[in-house]
Amino acid sequence: MSTSKLHTSLILRDTIELNYKHSVSIAHRKKFAQFFTPFPIADLMAKWILGNNDLKTVLEPAFGLGVFSRALMAQKDDITVEGFEIDTTIFDNANRYFGDFENVKIQLQDYIYSNWQNKYDGIICNPPYFKFHDYDSKSVLREIETHLKYKLNGFTNLYTLFLLKSIHQLKPNGRCAYIIPSEFLNADYGKLVKAYLLKTNVLRHIIVINFDSNLFDDALTTASIILCANDNLTNKVQFSNVQDVQDLTKIEQLIANYPHLEDFQTFLCADLKPDIKWKTYYQPQNGIHFKNLVPFSNYAKVVRGIATGSNEFFTFNESKAQAFSIPEQCLLPCICKATDTKKPFFTKADFELLKSSNKNVFLLNALGSTNQNVIEYLKKGELEAIDKKFLTASRTPWYALENRPPAPIWVSVFNRTGLRFIRNEANISNLTSYHCIYPKQQNLFFQVEPDLLFAYLLTETAKQIFEDNSREYGNGLQKFEPNDINKGLMLDLGLLNEETIAKILSLYNQYRLAVLENKNSEAIIDAINQLFIEHYAENKKPKNSFTMLEMA
Repeated sequence: MSTSKLHTSLILRDTIELNYKHSVSIAHRKKFAQFFTPFPIADLMAKWILGNNDLKTVLEPAFGLGVFSRALMAQKDDITVEGFEIDTTIFDNANRYFGDFENVKIQLQDYIYSNWQNKYDGIICNPPYFKFHDYDSKSVLREIETHLKYKLNGFTNLYTLFLLKSIHQLKPNGRCAYIIPSEFLNADYGKLVKAYLLKTNVLRHIIVINFDSNLFDDALTTASIILCANDNLTNKVQFSNVQDVQDLTKIEQLIANYPHLEDFQTFLCADLKPDIKWKTYYQPQNGIHFKNLVPFSNYAKVVRGIATGSNEFFTFNESKAQAFSIPEQCLLPCICKATDTKKPFFTKADFELLKSSNKNVFLLNALGSTNQNVIEYLKKGELEAIDKKFLTASRTPWYALENRPPAPIWVSVFNRTGLRFIRNEANISNLTSYHCIYPKQQNLFFQVEPDLLFAYLLTETAKQIFEDNSREYGNGLQKFEPNDINKGLMLDLGLLNEETIAKILSLYNQYRLAVLENKNSEAIIDAINQLFIEHYAENKKPKNSFTMLEMA
């Protein structure tokens, strides 16, 4: 096979992908999760595959426009490539470029349900990024579990299932290179995926693209490159961080030196724990600088806010309530958008201001109502098939709200500058833009005051320790699921003496007044933070602390 059939500019650049992006709609690309790999990344991954000296057969499970095949063929033209694609549009485009290549076979089939019997010397892929509710997860999981004899979480994202199938299809000494979101490294469903990677003993490198850059310009996700080898040349795994495309030369050197791995951020496979967030292996950890840490669940329980299934139907402002003549007793006061809370304290006056500004601050609470206007509004919802939506269809009756009493503290779901905590002094409910925090009694002898807990949560110390348990998305965006916070660590407030607690609460009250009066309050929070540091800072240098990858 000769690469002369493709012009050099098409092989070594992203020209084909750019032409395609201009020829189809964004909606079409999103429907099929088509986010293209930049050629320098594809070239790096190809170098890993080419490290198999016996490379003859290559599989591209999500062929797209063949960027990986182009990168491979630019360096080795005696390989055969088999690709799979499900979108007829991109399939036709790919055949325009590869139709004359006898050694490239592209099939219009779903990779997950095809080709289980074949094995390959090299497998290289940028799989589709679909969450469990965006594909037929039950059918796909059944297919994967049947062939792998391995049980997976029902919330597993499709891209990891592609990876597991590909590992199953590696020949002895075969190599696999995948570029996928980093999410699975730190998500609950990823535990079983990581366990499978360790069980098969094929994982060699995890290269994490720095979270300040977004590799795919159309997708809000971070990227990681997973390099696997079905050999017995090492029992270690190395984690690497790269800041930008220019840093890829450092990774090329790592690939060239395989199976000799550097000591930095390198671990025995047997020492990796699948049930923890793997960011602990490749990102600096803040919690190691403090002593006497306990799970946050010791002091509080975090659950998500109310999920209505149709905010447009269930949320009300004053005008809408009047238009449909919905009585006040059937409207539950609720914060509906994170942007409606500006300060760390949300008061009754803040609620009244939102209400008078005609913001959505109510939820329809129709359970048990005999009011005719409410009944007519529910009939309207049924005519619009609101009762057939994913969440409403699973409730009895469909319009019943989830049982969430007002939480004393709210915490943001997404953030870029650390978790944002809100003291809910208005005592109202909240939708899913915030999680609910319910303080609880730790033991018979100590129950944390909500104000003391909130004073701690406002500090940089608290936010930095929680950051160890976050999930990262594109452009520095962080997300916290309820269990990320429940399982996150915090300082053990039960060890504080009464004198220190009194100082903290005194400062907290000063801070609250300053915030409500729109005065500068940063110095007060800094003083609270300093009190916690004095009591909990770890004096000796922590062991096993990690810094960003710095290679000569």
